[in-house]
Order: sequence, then C-alpha cells, then structure tokens
Amino acid sequence: MATPFAVIAGVGPGTGAAVSRKFATSYPVALLARNPDNYESLVKEINGNGGKAIGISTDVTNAQSIKSAITQIGKEFGDAGCAAAIFNASAGFVRKPFLDLTEEEFVSGYNVSSKGAFLFTQATLPLLLKGEPTSKYPPTIIYTGATASVKGSAQLSSFAHGKWALRAMSQSVAREFAPKGIHVAHAIIDGVIDIPRTKEWLKDQPPEAKISPDGIADAYWHLHTQPKTTFTNEIDIRPMLEKW
Repeated sequence: MATPFAVIAGVGPGTGAAVSRKFATSYPVALLARNPDNYESLVKEINGNGGKAIGISTDVTNAQSIKSAITQIGKEFGDAGCAAAIFNASAGFVRKPFLDLTEEEFVSGYNVSSKGAFLFTQATLPLLLKGEPTSKYPPTIIYTGATASVKGSAQLSSFAHGKWALRAMSQSVAREFAPKGIHVAHAIIDGVIDIPRTKEWLKDQPPEAKISPDGIADAYWHLHTQPKTTFTNEIDIRPMLEKW
C-alpha cells in the first residue's frame, strides 16, 4: 500500500533542510532545488537514517520543470496522495536603490515567490486533494514568507513585492480549499535565520537574536497536525530579541 508523501521546494542548508528532516520522520519526502548540491547530501542522510527521500533538480519558475518533478515523484512514491507541500523557495535577496534596479532584478522576486508558488501550488493541490480522504492529518500547504511579506523596506522592493504577492495568493488558496479539507498556511519569518550563511551576522548578539531553523520546522509540523476544527492560516515566527 502506497504511503502519503511530502514535497519540499527550495531545499538548502537552512530552513529547507530542517523542514525536510522533520517531515521525513513521518513521510517519504521529495526534495526540490535548482542545484543538486543543495539536496544530495541531505537525501543520503535521510535514507541512511532509515527514512525515504529523493532529490529532484527543479526550477520552480518553469512549468515544465515542475510537471516533470511531479511525474517523477509519482513514479517513486505511488498514488497515495500528498500529505504536505512546503514552498520554501525564494529569489535572491536584492538590496538596491529603486532607481538602480534593473528589470531583471525586479521581476526575479515575482518569478520565484509568486509565479513559482503558483506553479507549485497548481501541481501539488490535486495530489493533496487525492490524499485528503485517508490522510491522518489534514493535507497541508505551507508557504515560507518573510518580514517583507508585510513590510516593504527601503531598497527591498524586488524582494518585498514577490513576498507580498505570495501572501495574498496564500489567503486566496486558503479560502478556496479549506472547505475541501486542505490546510493552507503562510509563515512570516521575521528575523535572521541561524544558518551557515548568516554566521557573521549579529555575532555580538546572544543566540536568541536569531531564528532556529529546527524551530521553524517544529512550527511547520505543528501547523500540519492541526485538526480541521483549528486551522492556523498565518503564523509569525521571530526570535525573542527581534525588534518589531
């Protein structure tokens, strides 16, 4: 009998990896990233620890690439349906005066955070709906947002407009598919995540100044396990020392 699976898009050494490890304790997981270097060691780790994981090189901004990934997932995991789909992909963080932005830099935020989320959601929703009748927990879509989802800071217009669009789409999808048993949640990650890339950031501050990726993964798992009587559709996550 096929087992429901989870799909995580935007796997890297921080939040994506932590979420993948968390969900891999209960489900087979498909890890999607453009660069295989971002998932290859993690796939080996999960499989070596008794879980089941596959990695697929995927460009979330390309419909054919998403379609190909979903086809491969079906071949590997069967037709039990999807238990959870986590969209953690994000465009490059461009900090630049507005008048200096190129068109390419500006649309990059939309292409990944908005268009990419749209393509990912359209591809995974049928699988989530398929798994709904027999799923232990309500099938769940979680979108990783940011401070920029609710606050467009100076010189961050490229990043912010994509994240705002992602948040708006998550609300529309939630209102449409909650009556069908699908839990849709948007997470505002408000602060610096404690990953290798940010090691030198806030280095004069205590650990409580950064967000734990494992803590984010725990929060996502809690969202996934919420019953149909208690859906959280948006959650703010920040460290205790964050000013907000």
